[in-house]
Amino acid sequence: MTNYVGLGALIRRELKRTYMVINQVVWPPVIMTLLFIFIFGLSLGSRIRTLGGVPYVEFLLPGLVMLNVISSSYDESSSSLFQQRFMNSIQELLIAPLSSAELVVGFLTGSVLRGLVIGNLVMLIGLVLVHAAPHNLAIYVYFMCVTALLFSAFGMIAGLLGKTWDNLAIFTTFVITPLTYIGGVFSSLSLLPPLLQRISLVNPMVYMIDGFRSSYTGMVDIDLRVDAIVVTVLAAIALGIAFVLTKRGVNLRV
Repeated sequence: MTNYVGLGALIRRELKRTYMVINQVVWPPVIMTLLFIFIFGLSLGSRIRTLGGVPYVEFLLPGLVMLNVISSSYDESSSSLFQQRFMNSIQELLIAPLSSAELVVGFLTGSVLRGLVIGNLVMLIGLVLVHAAPHNLAIYVYFMCVTALLFSAFGMIAGLLGKTWDNLAIFTTFVITPLTYIGGVFSSLSLLPPLLQRISLVNPMVYMIDGFRSSYTGMVDIDLRVDAIVVTVLAAIALGIAFVLTKRGVNLRV
């Protein structure tokens, strides 16, 4: 049977942890989004009027939303889990009457919610500043939720396997950030030479951003069904790995 009391307590703990560092959680993505909108959207957008048939700033905004969903979801689960390992407070959870699945769900729920809150906050900033809003809420919600789940699970994997805080930062610096920035946030794949277009298809961020952007513009560079399948499969794989590592107690028990 599911321990709803214990699971609820774990989720509340994760949400409270986010609330306690709210200045670190909210202001950085807000400031970064404002800078990107003013520098790329308004300044560069005055030279690039349209891209993909829509105003450039409207093309840019979905990529910024997804960029913040990815980074927020990963940061929350990875830092929370590693911090508990580092302080050895994870032992309290291991002796609690919580199954491995409940531990995974507890950590992921707090992380996914943080990603969704930050993502929608960036969406509201775009709505106020550039009057751009999603036109297809089903696609918007699906890609945002599945992407948040995917990187929350990746964060758990990193939090379990990481030996130092630097390990968490290395994955962000050398994997997430580069792949996101070249994954279609600032430009369309159609602008790349054919060879680079084919190479870009190896980048999983391309499918997340491409699918999510269709909720704003109604257009895709690849195929909406392919985007959805790739993101869903990756999320399922990451979730499965996170569950197996947690069940085996990898780097959890001393």
